[in-house]
Amino acid sequence: MFSALAATRIIFILGIINLVTGLLIFFSCRCLPGAPIGKALMKFKWYQRYYRWHCVIWWFFWLSVVVHAVFAIIYIGFPF
Repeated sequence: MFSALAATRIIFILGIINLVTGLLIFFSCRCLPGAPIGKALMKFKWYQRYYRWHCVIWWFFWLSVVVHAVFAIIYIGFPF
């Protein structure tokens, strides 16, 4: 289906996407406005718009995690 090099690149890129979306989820967390930094950020309109995307970011995160895991298991193998 894919060459080993292409699969490795896809796995790597999806890993980076997992990290980025994980950070985006963390910084849009619903618990953050209770923290001092969250209270300060909620004063900005750009953060309020970003904060509203929290649930959408989760969909991209899980899609990326699932595809990443499938490629890793198919091309690298199950480690146990």
